[in-house]
Amino acid sequence: MNGITRAAIADTLKSLLREKPLSRITVTDISTRCGISRMTFYYHFRDIYDLVGWIISSDIASILSGRKTHDTWEEGFLALFRAVEENQAFVLNAYSSLSREQLERSLRPLVDELILSVLRESERAASVSADDEAFISSFFSYAFIGIMLDWIGGGMRKRPEDIMRSLSCIMDGALEHAINGFCTLHR
Repeated sequence: MNGITRAAIADTLKSLLREKPLSRITVTDISTRCGISRMTFYYHFRDIYDLVGWIISSDIASILSGRKTHDTWEEGFLALFRAVEENQAFVLNAYSSLSREQLERSLRPLVDELILSVLRESERAASVSADDEAFISSFFSYAFIGIMLDWIGGGMRKRPEDIMRSLSCIMDGALEHAINGFCTLHR
């Protein structure tokens, strides 16, 4: 039941965002439209920004599910860019209402998980320490998240397919190169 209530609250916020900016939406607006009490809202979320973070995290987790391998990561990131385009009202409101740090915090664990999953497919990945693995993952996560946030902030002018083509050019062999570099560094 908790998951259903959280999803209903999230859908209500998304609906309200089509009508007005996040800064003008209150917990009372969400509770009334959703047909729940304010206390029910607060049982599930600390505040509206907590709800926004949960929406971002759960939507991204769903989009990237099953797309965390060397062969599918591009498909996952492309689906993520397309989802951002399709949900522009929500995304632009979140982008203008939350700090970059809050957005990065919502995105980071999921992007890290995808990159670590791809990284660990490498035959030499076992030769890399956990600290080095985390550093490599952080590097690529920040790069991807930065590109996405800059794209959103710039009005989403570039097509997701064009962004992915550019990312593919950079990423092709880059993780393997990083692994090899850290293996050489620690000989």
